[in-house]
Amino acid sequence: MPILNWLTREENIRTAQRVPYRLLEEVSDLSAGDDGEGNLLIQGDNLEALKALLPFYAGRVKCIYIDPPYNTRSAFEHYDDNLEHTQWLAMMWPRLELLRDLLTEDGSIWVSIDDNEAHYLKVIMDEIFGRKNFINSVTFKQSSVSGPKTINPGMVTIASYVIGFANRKASWRPKHVRRGRERDPRYSQFIIGDMTTETEWEFSTVLKEFAKAHGMKLNQLKSYLGDDYEEELHRFVIKNRDRVVQRVRIQDQDAGEAGRVALAKSRKAPGVVFSARRDDGGFNFYIEGKQLAFYKNKVADVGGQLVTGEPISDIWDDILANNSHNEGGVAFDGGKKPEALIQRIFELTTEPGELVLDSFLGSGTTAAVAQKMGRRYIGIEMGEHARTHCAPRLEKVIEGEQGGISKAVNWEGGGGFRFLRLGPPVFDEEGHIRQDIRFAVLAAHVWFSETDRPWDGSGDSPLLGIHNGHAHALLYNGILGDKRPGGGNVLTRATLALIREEITKVAPDFDGPLTVYGEQSRLTPTTLDRESITFKQTPYDVKARA
Repeated sequence: MPILNWLTREENIRTAQRVPYRLLEEVSDLSAGDDGEGNLLIQGDNLEALKALLPFYAGRVKCIYIDPPYNTRSAFEHYDDNLEHTQWLAMMWPRLELLRDLLTEDGSIWVSIDDNEAHYLKVIMDEIFGRKNFINSVTFKQSSVSGPKTINPGMVTIASYVIGFANRKASWRPKHVRRGRERDPRYSQFIIGDMTTETEWEFSTVLKEFAKAHGMKLNQLKSYLGDDYEEELHRFVIKNRDRVVQRVRIQDQDAGEAGRVALAKSRKAPGVVFSARRDDGGFNFYIEGKQLAFYKNKVADVGGQLVTGEPISDIWDDILANNSHNEGGVAFDGGKKPEALIQRIFELTTEPGELVLDSFLGSGTTAAVAQKMGRRYIGIEMGEHARTHCAPRLEKVIEGEQGGISKAVNWEGGGGFRFLRLGPPVFDEEGHIRQDIRFAVLAAHVWFSETDRPWDGSGDSPLLGIHNGHAHALLYNGILGDKRPGGGNVLTRATLALIREEITKVAPDFDGPLTVYGEQSRLTPTTLDRESITFKQTPYDVKARA
C-alpha cells in the first residue's frame, strides 16, 4: 500500500509512544448535574489526555467524531507550504493512533476536513486504520453560493468533507438513516373504502381527494393556497400514507410463491385487488398484473417530523450550517458544525447508552448532541474554551435548552458531566512510577500494560483480575492494610496466600500462571518457578507503556 512521506515522519510515528501518562483530576466546581452518567469534559492537551484515557477506555468508544484544524494559511504563525503540511501531519498522526486504540472492535471514526488536507488525511488514515476499513468520504454542503465569496472569479467553495473509517469494517454495522426529500408524485392514486378488506377497495386520485378534503375544486384550491399548495399537498399525502399508492410492474420471479398466485389471479380479474401473505406476516397487494406500493413505506421520522424520506447518500446537502453560530448560546471564532451533522453521524453509528468521543471539542457541539441523544461522551478541549465555552454550553443542555436538535429529539434536560484537568505524570523522567501515585491509578496502568485492556477493578484487592487464563496482582500502597514501609508490598508466603484467596473467590478452579508486581520478593526463584509466578518489581519494572 502506498504511504505518505513528510519531513518529520519517522519522528512523528513514534510520538504516541513517548507521550507521558498523566493523571486526570476532577475540578468539582466545574462539574455539573448528575456525575453518575460517566460523561467527561477534559481540559488539556488532547494527545496527553488520550494517553491518560487508554488504561480506562481502550476498546470502549463506539464512535469518534473530530473536527481538527483544517490547515489553512492561518493555521500556523508562519506559513510555509511544506512546513505547514508537516506540522499538520505531525499533529494528526499520533492522535489518530491513540484514537484508534480507544475504539471498540465495531466502532468507527469520522473526521471533518476541507480540501486543504483531505487527501493527505485519507492516505494516513489508510495506513493507521487499514485501507480495507474505509467507510465513506461524505461531502457536506456547509454554505450556499451567495455572499461576498461569489465576487471572486472561478468556482465557489461550499463543501467540506467527513471521512469515515471503521476500526474493523467486518464488524461494523451501520444503522438505517433516512433524510427528507420532496413528495414523490408517482404515488398518485388514493384508496377509498375499508382498509381491512381489500376486496372492497375503490380507487380515486390523490389530487381529487385533496381538493375534496378542502371542499373546493382543484383549481380553486391551487389559487387559494398559492405558494403553500405543494407543502399542504405533501402534508395530505403524509397524513394519508396508508391510502396513497402507485401501481408498479413486478416480475413473477420477484413475487414469491403466494405472490405469484395472487399476481396471476389479478391479471384475470380487472379492478379486483388480491392479497398474498409475506414471510414476515404482512401482505402484498396486486391489481391487474401490478403490485400496489404504499406511500407509508417512503415515510420516515426525520428531525422529529414525519416526511417523505430516502436513505442517506454520501452527499449531505440537506443539513444547513448557516445558523449553527447561534447553537448552544456560545460564539466560536473557528466556526461550529451544526448539531444536526453530529446527530446524523451518531444515528448512523451508535445506540443510546453507547460511548462517543471528541478530542477537538471546540465549542462543545459533539458533547451537547451526545447528551441530548442519550449517548455517553468524552470531550477534550485544550484551551480555556473547555471552561468558557464547553462547560457553560453543557450546563445549558442539562437545564433543557431548546436550540439545535433539541425539539427534534424531544430534549427536556437532565444528565451531567465531570470536569477533569490533566494532572502530573504517572511516571518520572526515567520512566519509573512516582511514589505518590494511588493504588487504583497504578493498578489501571499495570493491568493495561499486561492485557492491553482497560481495568474495571475497585481498588480494594491486590488481585487486579484474570485475563486469558493469566492472573495479575499488585502489592502497592498498603493494599493489604499494612502501611509500614515495605509492609504488605512485599511478596512473601503470607501475601501470596492472600492473593490466592482472592483468586479463589472469582475462579475457584484457577491453576494458571500469576504475575505479581511488588517492591520486592522474598520467595526463592525455585518457589516462583514451582508456583508459576512471574515477579516484577515496582517502581522499576512498571514503565511507561510504549
